[in-house]
Amino acid sequence: MLRINQIRMPVPYDRDMLRQAILKKLGVRSSDLIDFSILRESLDARKSKNAGHQGSPCYQLSVCVSLQNEKKFLSGRHNKDVAAYQPVYYEFPFHAKENLHSRPIIIGTGPAGLFCGLMLARAGFRPLLFERGSRLSERVRKVEDFWNGGTLDPECNAQFGEGGAGTFSDGKLNTLVKDPSGLHRKVLEIFTEAGAPEEILYVQKPHLGTDQLVQIVRNIREEILSLGGEIYFDSKVTGLQIRNGRISGVIVNDEKEYASDSVVLAPGHSARDTFRMLYDLQKIDMQQKAFAIGLRIEHPQEMIGRMQYGDYYDKLPAADYKLTAKTSNGRSAYTFCMCPGGYVVNASSQEGMTAVNGMSNRSRDGQNANSAVIVTVTPEDFGSDHPLAGVSFQEKWERRAWLEGKGKVPVQLYADFQAGKISSSFGQVQPMHKGAVSFGNLRNCLPDYVCESLDEGISLMGHRLRGFDRPDAILSGVETRTSSPVRIVRGQDGQSSLPGLFPCGEGAGYAGGITSAAMDGIRIAEAVARFYEGENTL
Repeated sequence: MLRINQIRMPVPYDRDMLRQAILKKLGVRSSDLIDFSILRESLDARKSKNAGHQGSPCYQLSVCVSLQNEKKFLSGRHNKDVAAYQPVYYEFPFHAKENLHSRPIIIGTGPAGLFCGLMLARAGFRPLLFERGSRLSERVRKVEDFWNGGTLDPECNAQFGEGGAGTFSDGKLNTLVKDPSGLHRKVLEIFTEAGAPEEILYVQKPHLGTDQLVQIVRNIREEILSLGGEIYFDSKVTGLQIRNGRISGVIVNDEKEYASDSVVLAPGHSARDTFRMLYDLQKIDMQQKAFAIGLRIEHPQEMIGRMQYGDYYDKLPAADYKLTAKTSNGRSAYTFCMCPGGYVVNASSQEGMTAVNGMSNRSRDGQNANSAVIVTVTPEDFGSDHPLAGVSFQEKWERRAWLEGKGKVPVQLYADFQAGKISSSFGQVQPMHKGAVSFGNLRNCLPDYVCESLDEGISLMGHRLRGFDRPDAILSGVETRTSSPVRIVRGQDGQSSLPGLFPCGEGAGYAGGITSAAMDGIRIAEAVARFYEGENTL
């Protein structure tokens, strides 16, 4: 097989056009080309004429090609864009023995828990999965009821329930994790097997959307069940059983006990009561971890499209952006989890506290673009060396936001945020929210140094993306759940300081998003399988 890089295609293009471009790049006849597939597709929308396309957007592709007489072709040609290619495919390297001494338990059904459970189920381990929230059909009902003015369910909301926090998000699948073993590709393949479009295997910034994630998560659940796994919803793990200095099982809903000597802990980054339960055991090493806090910002999606793509904005997928700014107080502000054509959602999970997130459907056809604009905070900002000081830090500012919005999401125009005054009306930008909003002063909802960085950072970002700092851009608060404030320490064998307990995924501090959490879930599935075989290294 061959890999060809740097194939430039117009907007739009089709498979026949790509075939002709491949033949031209290789200088071969049509009969020499057996087959081809796209490995990577990225959109080049640079405005400079020096970009090679006179300012018109184009696609840059890498493709995999099967060719007649490939060895002869490679020996006779010298093209830096063409090379021999050997794809890497990941296969789970274990299978359960017939008589397991116990079945593995998994706490949480976010991406880490689901993928860990799926791989163990496929390998014959018949895992037990416990989820504090409800199954998706009931979870969707509860979340929408809350957004429509109903009561928050602290056990089932935008953070907790089948699919984890990522279910109510844009469903981004890009990751910066290096992957020489093919694990990233395996995660994307599993998503496509569960119903995701095949384009996620090659586009530069794959995403699923909340509406597609719902069905995909259901399909993964059904496969786990069909392979002998069991999933218990509305089943919160409230305690761990410990015998002879190692894990021996879990306690669910403060009453029912389930025995196992291998427990995967994949609770998500918002399971603060679980973190506190683990700390109270005084047997599990936990550390503070840096994360980021800030606000959501909304602009018209058409404005973002015109700024990024010019006259092509309505011929291309909804435009996104990624911006950073170094501010005068020494901190950096940056955008995160950008949701084209999406909604700002009330993502609260505790009574008397408000947190926001962004969400898009697959079509990304909403009126507004939104993104978090955030600033990193470190243990030095938390005011304590307690392992859970970052949790308390988050809660402090979420409570401030709840009070400022009187139980609703507090919002403010950017110009009024700069002036430190409460807005009285919206401008041309109208809010696209899931959940009620109320005008407030967001400077009361974040530390002064964060507000200073956001104020200056948004202005600086406006120099890079015209209109980003428009006075009527809508800010919403607060964004505090960017990543876990805790790391539950694990060794090379995947186990915590409590033997038999395997911390996993974003909540445990080992991932940052759907894809990396799913990848970590598979790694820990391997660790659990080794544990059953008596091995002790990852």
